[in-house]
Amino acid sequence: MDSTRVTEHPTSFDRPTAGGDPADPRGALLRTPVPPRASGSALPVQGHAGETPPTAGTGAFEHSQPGTEPAAGSDAHRPRPAADGVPVQPGGAQTGSASGSGAAPGAAAPPRGERRSGQLSAPGRPTPMRRDGDRLRFVGAATRRIARGMDLDEIVMGLCRATVPTFADAILVYLREPLPVGDERPTGPLVLRLRRTDRIPAERDTENGFTPAVQPEPSELETVGSELCEVRPGSALAEVLRGVRPVFTDTPAARAALPELLGDDGDFTVPDGRRAILAPLRGRRRVIGAALFLRGPERVAFEADDLLVAAQLATHSALGIDKAVLYGREAYIADELQRTMLPENLPRCTGVRLASRYLPAAETARVGGDWYDAIPLPGSRVALVVGDVMGHSMTSAAIMGQLRTTAQTLGGLDLPPQEVLHHLDEQAQRLGTDRMATCLYAVYDPVSHRITVANAGHPPPVLLHLGGHAEVLRVPAGAPIGVGGVDFEAVELDAPAGATLLLYTDGLVESRLRDVWTGIEQLRERLAVTAQLTGPDHPPPLEALCDEVLDMLGPGDRDDDIALLAARFDGIAPSDVAYWFLEPDDTAPGRARRLARRSLARWGMEDLTDSVELLVSEVVTNAVRYATKPVTLRLLRTDVLRCEVGDDVPQLPRLRQARATDEGGRGLYLVNRLARRWGATRLSTGKVVWFELNRG
Repeated sequence: MDSTRVTEHPTSFDRPTAGGDPADPRGALLRTPVPPRASGSALPVQGHAGETPPTAGTGAFEHSQPGTEPAAGSDAHRPRPAADGVPVQPGGAQTGSASGSGAAPGAAAPPRGERRSGQLSAPGRPTPMRRDGDRLRFVGAATRRIARGMDLDEIVMGLCRATVPTFADAILVYLREPLPVGDERPTGPLVLRLRRTDRIPAERDTENGFTPAVQPEPSELETVGSELCEVRPGSALAEVLRGVRPVFTDTPAARAALPELLGDDGDFTVPDGRRAILAPLRGRRRVIGAALFLRGPERVAFEADDLLVAAQLATHSALGIDKAVLYGREAYIADELQRTMLPENLPRCTGVRLASRYLPAAETARVGGDWYDAIPLPGSRVALVVGDVMGHSMTSAAIMGQLRTTAQTLGGLDLPPQEVLHHLDEQAQRLGTDRMATCLYAVYDPVSHRITVANAGHPPPVLLHLGGHAEVLRVPAGAPIGVGGVDFEAVELDAPAGATLLLYTDGLVESRLRDVWTGIEQLRERLAVTAQLTGPDHPPPLEALCDEVLDMLGPGDRDDDIALLAARFDGIAPSDVAYWFLEPDDTAPGRARRLARRSLARWGMEDLTDSVELLVSEVVTNAVRYATKPVTLRLLRTDVLRCEVGDDVPQLPRLRQARATDEGGRGLYLVNRLARRWGATRLSTGKVVWFELNRG
């Protein structure tokens, strides 16, 4: 078993260094420090080295017990309670004898401000009141240390570090595998796994000047414990755990349970007598583990009151572990919710490259209302969306998910940007009167090199040109989503090739230290400086640009979560586009084949001629069968060859298996077998059926 090196202040069995501070800053001493006791003495005596202990009848009792009251008129003083965590140190300036006529001859008078020791006891016995006070202070300090932990490992470590070496020389902590969450019923048998061990280091800690009081042999406290054990129903270990209360391991029940917990040979390495305590760890509803406290043979054995200390440690640790498991489950749910609310991977769109970032407001608030999205549209266009729901809670994330789903549905219908915002506004009002959000919706067309933007109270986007000039786009601000009764306006702007559009939420540019417009100006300057590093002819890489933008955040600038979406406009050159209108008659399929063959020859892609002619003929034939207006045919040459056929019929074609006697119904089957990808998208004026082929 690996030993964990700990650094602790002296325990009740440690002799402090000369001139050391007598106060234990943790306030976690279990016993009053004592000098080395003679062999055979039961308990340490309180006092100083070389001091003659007072005998009964010679010292003045400060706290008298019945039958030991001082005589009337004796020189007795009212006791002065000792401060918490300030025990009497051996060899220091304090004395344990009371001043008065009954003082031992030669004893020095107590200095001013002396902490008196309490009731005198027989030599070799600790002061009962002092011992109880030390226990209370230790329990208080230990529970505070355990309560500071937020996750499972911190709580278990807090238990170990608070216990060793003050209360025990070694500790073993077993936890249920797996740990149940909340009120869920665990399935399967009860299995305990050794989670952590701790013990007093065997060597001197020269850095902190601490020498362990007990240095047990490795065979006694280092080899205790097996990694995994299964608690069988009705076994001795199951009965001990069901009893909940800590027990000494010298009891018959605990002695029978040790082999099951520690392994077949583990009970032989446990010190004899009352030097080990087995404490079940019980949460709110069930036993979730066990803790084994061990003391070496050189140290005073546990007493009956130490069972109460072990019970307090076990109770606080178990409740803390329960809370940590619940917190871990909530954090997992929050992470999963945020992951599903935001796009896991951005789509690969023709003529544009995308990069994104999301930063939560804080580690404890991992979800928020900020979102971004990229929605492929018909005609090789792409919709770029960024939004911000008020707040950064689970409720905000849930509302954000509904608005994002609505935006995706509306984008798939190919509605204009202002119409999309109008429907989002209606959806927000249906969710509640106080559901406010901002949103910016932009549609980029790589063929026309234009972008259409509509805004609903969101910070304006920043466009970084290829030459390094960064400008804040002038788009109408609009009212936030959820206000109701507001008309949104869209503007169409140039999107030159090589330019980068940056969409972001207000968490990037607004904080307690700066207003939003100051932050926008700093963002624009940061983009311009970054672009100068790569030169006027080479735009900065998207991923590095996003990281550079986030680096502008200072230590006090994380007041809100941040969503960032960057789009690099590559566009499609006019020479890579072929576009025709076909009349919906019987000659349309033949004309479509000739036009496609001519374009492929011009592009040097003759090896795709047979496949393209066959697929174009089938798709155009299906279009002209029901169309009443001219059919559109477009070929796009990018990294793939893309063909798009549009008509005015809104019904989308469906792939079906044709029967042997059917004369038709095999066109889409051929498209599905020969094309790399294909699909159909409904438009406001009809539909577009498209397919892609890999370039040879």
